[in-house]
Amino acid sequence: MEKIVRLTAADATLLASVGSTSLIESHGHSAPDEIMQAYKEKYFSEEACCAELQDESNVFSVIFHNGEPAGYFKIIYDVPHPAVSLQPVTKLERLYLLKEFYDLKLGHQLLQEAVDLSKAAGDKGMWLEVWQKNERAVSFYQKQGFKTIGEDRFVLSPTHANPIWVMLLRY
Repeated sequence: MEKIVRLTAADATLLASVGSTSLIESHGHSAPDEIMQAYKEKYFSEEACCAELQDESNVFSVIFHNGEPAGYFKIIYDVPHPAVSLQPVTKLERLYLLKEFYDLKLGHQLLQEAVDLSKAAGDKGMWLEVWQKNERAVSFYQKQGFKTIGEDRFVLSPTHANPIWVMLLRY
């Protein structure tokens, strides 16, 4: 049984755990270990997660499967992107599942919750950035109706960046 719960600052430990584990599972091979570890420590420490959860512009939700945290998303309402003419739009900044839950269709449930929240806020679409080599994620977003509208680079460190697609879902 699944349950999606919105996170608060009191959930920083949970977000740090699910966030750092899912980051390494999905992107750990995209850069040298020392770069990934530094990125994880900077953005997925308990302190960093607490600060993000306290920022009222961020919306985080976690999905539980049989009582276990299985993944999460982060959205930010009304965030423009140079490649997106549609306004206002929500940015889907993160949507990650832990590997052991990949084949349970939980990503679809998380995305639907994010889209529902975005629509309720009055936004007209959702955009995201996805690593070009993450074929599983690219395919997932395409199946959900996202269209590729551009490309960019995701900077992990001053010496490493990964190519990303910019994708848009119109409501």
